[in-house]
Amino acid sequence: MQVTFTAAVAGASGYAGGEVLRLLLGHPEAEVGAVTAHSSAGQRLGEHHPHLLPLADRVLEPTGVDALAGHDVVFLALPHGASGEVTAALEAAGSTALVLDCGADHRLTDPAAWERFYGSAHAGAWPYGMPELIVDGEARGHQRDLLRAARQVAVPGCNVTAVTLALQPGVAAGVVDPADVVAVLAVGYSGAGKAAKPHLLAAEALGSAAPYGVGGTHRHIPEIEQNLRAAGADDVRVSFTPVLVPTSRGILATVTAPLAGDAAAVRGAWESAYADEPFVHLLPEGTWPTTAMVTGANAAAVQVAVDERAGRVVALCAIDNLVKGTAGAAVQSMNLALGLPETAGLTTVAVAP
Repeated sequence: MQVTFTAAVAGASGYAGGEVLRLLLGHPEAEVGAVTAHSSAGQRLGEHHPHLLPLADRVLEPTGVDALAGHDVVFLALPHGASGEVTAALEAAGSTALVLDCGADHRLTDPAAWERFYGSAHAGAWPYGMPELIVDGEARGHQRDLLRAARQVAVPGCNVTAVTLALQPGVAAGVVDPADVVAVLAVGYSGAGKAAKPHLLAAEALGSAAPYGVGGTHRHIPEIEQNLRAAGADDVRVSFTPVLVPTSRGILATVTAPLAGDAAAVRGAWESAYADEPFVHLLPEGTWPTTAMVTGANAAAVQVAVDERAGRVVALCAIDNLVKGTAGAAVQSMNLALGLPETAGLTTVAVAP
């Protein structure tokens, strides 16, 4: 293997950090450098990710500039609000590393929206790490063009990715009305992180579906609205309800919006938007996305239909929340920023059964 860059992962003991490491181990030009954590510092990585056998004997270092500086790439898989301090320390130390933040700190461009949903000072927006995001509406630019040569990248939220990829072709083509978007998501438990909380215990979760972030309170709402505005929407209103379901991975988003215009033009909008996308697959008509289609893959399975009786477009998207929803998006964005093939180290082949 010819190594062209070294990568450090902060927050390596968590699900997102572990998934970044799994993808880096399969990247043809990556060398894994420091792996760091906070409360787990000093422990073997294998105690947290026994499936990462090549790295199992690595010792987690404390997250700080001494461990992270000197790498070409730094992934931050940290709790919301923690990445700003780390980034500032790296900059003060003269680091020129490409930094990819898997947390929410730098996703939103509107400081007021950040303060409303997160309750803290806005850390500033970074280039947004969703290469497939349509920008400029019908002009059909893409966010990937803004990621080339970026030095800081804000990785999208996993739920946001599913909703955006489901509906954005219709917004860009003007065949849906984005002022009345309803999104209901089935979400695997890994999306809630590794924290030991009573409602995340197997005894509570198995055999149960549990809504959360109900009534317009979920922090991903302003990010979804931001993306649909980028795709060409003027007035955006999103009703968003995620539901935890008893599976470890996966998101299935069902997104509806009023039909605007000719129903016959709907499928063509999705076909045009995703014809050349390596990681977004529009399924044949009548085939519906499942999370099993994309488990372990950096892939999105998408379908669209028109409910003519209700006058609404129904768009569905299935992703693996840890891959296309987080770590895969980070690696995909990293590839673009480093001038590598966008698909390097990533697969659309899922794991079954």
